[in-house]
Amino acid sequence: MTEPAVVDHRPENAPGTIVLSARPEPIRVSPHDTAVVVIDMQNAYATEGGYVDLAGFDIAGSAGVIGRIGQVLETARGAGMPVIFLQNGWDPDYVEAGTRASPNWHKSNALKTMRDRPELDGQLLARGGWDYELVDALTPKPGDIRVHKTRYSAFFNSQLDSILRSRGIRTIVFVGIASNVCVESTLRDGFHLEYFGVMLEDATHHLGPDFIQAATVYNVEKFFGWVSTVADFCGAVGQLPHPEKEA
Repeated sequence: MTEPAVVDHRPENAPGTIVLSARPEPIRVSPHDTAVVVIDMQNAYATEGGYVDLAGFDIAGSAGVIGRIGQVLETARGAGMPVIFLQNGWDPDYVEAGTRASPNWHKSNALKTMRDRPELDGQLLARGGWDYELVDALTPKPGDIRVHKTRYSAFFNSQLDSILRSRGIRTIVFVGIASNVCVESTLRDGFHLEYFGVMLEDATHHLGPDFIQAATVYNVEKFFGWVSTVADFCGAVGQLPHPEKEA
């Protein structure tokens, strides 16, 4: 059986690159133009008592995902890759969430949960509150970047695109929650903006039945990007020299 060709958008023999095992074919990545984007690893999505838990979704898989994301971030930082944390939510008055004229008002499960349970009003995904904050185990380190977003896609009305382009980033490694909502929405938009998106499937968690994760992986692999694993990422990127040691 013929081995699939390696996806490579760089000039031949570009220095400081490694081949990341992925589906549908391996892809060459470099710490110089690759960033790890962490989608919505907030109390809202990954902690008991957060919005997702209160809305009735199963968060049992989030604990394992948190640990695996921690491994990815340690490896990425060691290779000099930028780490960007996205946080989903709105101002405390929910002006950014939109009115009835916005589909977000009707489809956001956080907003619907607060309408159904008035005692939660002002508590879910409000910037500055516990629900909005990143989980303790994934506290950003010096040099990491935090970006606020107000819709499923992190590219919508945010600074993400300019932050990536100003650093020459072409490849984005995605981890976080929820794989079928904000992760997939951001990866799809990144595809249309000419970014190479790689989802680490075991460093993401879905909202909904288990088949949703399989469907998201299929969509990414077949149409919008590449799918890899934490072990493959850490194994490949961990071979790169640490920038400080190289200097």
